[in-house]
Amino acid sequence: MKNAAPDERRKEKKMKSRLITLSAACVALFATVTIGQAQDPAANNNDRPNRWQHKRGNPMEHLTKALDLTPEQRAKIQPIFDQAKPQVMAARQEAKQKIMAIRENAMTQIRPILTPAQQQKFDALKKAREDMRKAREEMRDAMKKQ
Repeated sequence: MKNAAPDERRKEKKMKSRLITLSAACVALFATVTIGQAQDPAANNNDRPNRWQHKRGNPMEHLTKALDLTPEQRAKIQPIFDQAKPQVMAARQEAKQKIMAIRENAMTQIRPILTPAQQQKFDALKKAREDMRKAREEMRDAMKKQ
């Protein structure tokens, strides 16, 4: 009976360690994906159509079809979209910066909870994520030069 309690404690400790490792890996993976999206320099590339056109279709075309707009109405509505675009882009950039700060704060809080071995893996994941981001930026820069 005395051996059962230490065995159970070891199992609990091992399970807790695995849970923390898995949680850290999930956070790191989530952060990798979202930071990569938040730092997408191609999203700010002015040579491309605006984001509304690229992702959701041109809102002017959508409204024209849905509401059967007249040319006069289109002429009045287009400047509204043109005025809103930089405001939307600024709000989006501000949101990205806030999200990045929140994630960095979370990572800073997670790291001390980890064992030294887990911290090394955690740091390696972070470095790999940063290296991938830099490689994407370099590739985009090279593609722009062509």
